[in-house]
Amino acid sequence: QVQLAESGGGTVQAGGSLRLSCTASGRTTNNSFMAWFRQAPGKERDFVAYISGSSIHTFYADFVEGRFTISRDNAKSTMYLQMNSLKPEDTARYYCGVGPIGAKQPSFYSSWGQGTQVTVAS
Repeated sequence: QVQLAESGGGTVQAGGSLRLSCTASGRTTNNSFMAWFRQAPGKERDFVAYISGSSIHTFYADFVEGRFTISRDNAKSTMYLQMNSLKPEDTARYYCGVGPIGAKQPSFYSSWGQGTQVTVAS
């Protein structure tokens, strides 16, 4: 079983930047896909981006529009999400997940962290 821990969230002004981190422990995730999702209060968990184990394959949700970059450092068992040009609608709790394939549906990911809150003030 892999444990995931997200960090890096906070409150920023619109147009600002944040870098989220997701650190894995318990077993290696180097050969697994990892993904970021987000969930606002009262809404479903939405796909943000995923990355393959080798970092060759990445995929983003349409709303990212080039503002976010997903990356990973397997030597540190850590995945990142660099978020630039943040908008108030990006406000949500951000979660990382690990799974065997890249997918936009949360059901494909078997492990989740506790999330980190991102709040973007207008």
